[in-house]
Amino acid sequence: MRKLLAVLFCCLPMASFAWWSDDWNFRKEITLDTTPAGADVAATPVDVPVLIRLHLGNFGYFADTQPDGSDLRVVGGDDKTPLKFHIERYDPVNQMAFIWVRVPRIAGGSAAEKIHLYYGNQKATTAPPSADSYDANQALVYHFGQDAAALADSTANDNDAVTSTAELTPASLIGGGVKFSGSAVISRPASASLRLIPAKGGTLSAWVRIDQPQGNAQILGLEDQGKRWVLGVRGAQVYTAVTGASGEVEAKDSADLATGTWHHLAATVGGGKLILFVNGKEVANVAAQPVEIAGALNIGNSAGGSNGLVGEIDEVQVANVARPLEWLAASAKAQGQESPLVVYGADAQREGEDVSYFAVTMKNVTVDGWVVIIILAIMFVIAMLIMIGKTLYLSKIKKQNAAFLKEYQALRGDPTSLDHDESKDAPGDAALDESPFMPHFGEQEDKYKFSTLYRLYHHGVQEMTGRIGLKSAGARAVTTLSPQAIEAIRATLDATMVRMTQKLQSQMVLLTIAIAGGPFLGLLGTVVGVMITFAAIAASGDVNVNAIAPGIAAALAATVAGLAVAIPALFGYNWLNTKIKEVNADMRVFVDEFVSRVAEHYS
Repeated sequence: MRKLLAVLFCCLPMASFAWWSDDWNFRKEITLDTTPAGADVAATPVDVPVLIRLHLGNFGYFADTQPDGSDLRVVGGDDKTPLKFHIERYDPVNQMAFIWVRVPRIAGGSAAEKIHLYYGNQKATTAPPSADSYDANQALVYHFGQDAAALADSTANDNDAVTSTAELTPASLIGGGVKFSGSAVISRPASASLRLIPAKGGTLSAWVRIDQPQGNAQILGLEDQGKRWVLGVRGAQVYTAVTGASGEVEAKDSADLATGTWHHLAATVGGGKLILFVNGKEVANVAAQPVEIAGALNIGNSAGGSNGLVGEIDEVQVANVARPLEWLAASAKAQGQESPLVVYGADAQREGEDVSYFAVTMKNVTVDGWVVIIILAIMFVIAMLIMIGKTLYLSKIKKQNAAFLKEYQALRGDPTSLDHDESKDAPGDAALDESPFMPHFGEQEDKYKFSTLYRLYHHGVQEMTGRIGLKSAGARAVTTLSPQAIEAIRATLDATMVRMTQKLQSQMVLLTIAIAGGPFLGLLGTVVGVMITFAAIAASGDVNVNAIAPGIAAALAATVAGLAVAIPALFGYNWLNTKIKEVNADMRVFVDEFVSRVAEHYS
């Protein structure tokens, strides 16, 4: 019975949710919005490192995580695919975190792309490595973190900076950054991964803030014995220059950079073009055919130069391919202080297995509740059998009554001509005594086996023929009926009609019991269940919602079961009662018609 009820409950609407792993108790939903209202990226970039900024305004649950954030995990929108990521900084004391996530694909012009940040697993102790957060084309990434990690490369290429005269700042655009005073420089010697190959192209990018117009400041550049590719600021205008086969070519933005504000600056070379980007938008491009440059990377100044950058730099990145516009746009719109690409949703808590709430409720039903539910289930089965059986039975009666009445109304002359002899155990009378649950409809049934009108007609004819044709000693046979005889026939028909009405109404009382008794039985089960729940709480002393709610919900299941029995029984009873009244009305009318015809023919 419990399995049957579980199947029935499973057919009802279920409240469920996907959850990546039961070991993690919480998650935050994050949407990547590339619509015009968000990052406004029409194409679909791939393998973009997206920055997740956590702070008190969008994440108030640092206390639920490990102190170093080692229990954080990022999962795709399908809640099945773990994503590569690393933590640049995690500070639960100051409630601040910077997490870089490699998103395999961001749908352009859509706000449907989602990822989930999971947290709250005390068993998780190891954070993933940073190198997995970038694709193979990323040659170098400097986050400018704290202490020994300040000049470390976050990619797998180990292109750590070797020398630095710049000032490290712990609070920059994204975590730490570096300040330049005009002569400071950060240098990285040449390496196999850090070079410009003309056939593949390359990308330079960084976040820059200048507080004043510059002389001819270099932001970053590759330099090798007179050959160079540089991204810089001249005055307040951004430019990029690269050595080509016919000398140096330059692309320059005609607009001035706003001072005191962070800007994402990037340059790409490849496919015969040198392109300059500001804040994720292309601002200039020129034709260029660069030569191979396999030299050192200098940030903030050229080696040995004095006319260097005066300002601040953060998040320096170098790639050995020319990144497409949509990639740079998504990257810029994900890293800034506003970051319109990244929309932070609500936090959710794992509530258990992905099952129906009804199934959870049924697991908490007590023994007394199951007794009531089983009794109600039996009542429901009986009520359904009665309603189905009565419906089929009344349908057969209505059909055969209509057929007999049509033939009777067409009858002319002797009103007894439609009758045929039947034995005492005739199938017509026996049919009225069959099981009210499911009457038997045989293949070889009589023509009017289930017709109540024919039963009345048959009994009336038998009563009439018993009086016509009888003769007393020395008298002739009777061919007419007296008024007393006609009244006797009417009395016989009335008695037959009452007996048939009783048979039609048989077992209907069980439906009334289900209607009236079902809710009361359910209420009894609920009251007893609530009493047991409160008694258990009093005994344990555990007074909280989690202790009360399951018992109350399980107790209410008995009331639900009672209503589930009563409501169908109520509808079925009213419908069947209406059909029975229609049959009774037909029988009363037929009695009057038959008696009138007999009186007219035999008076």
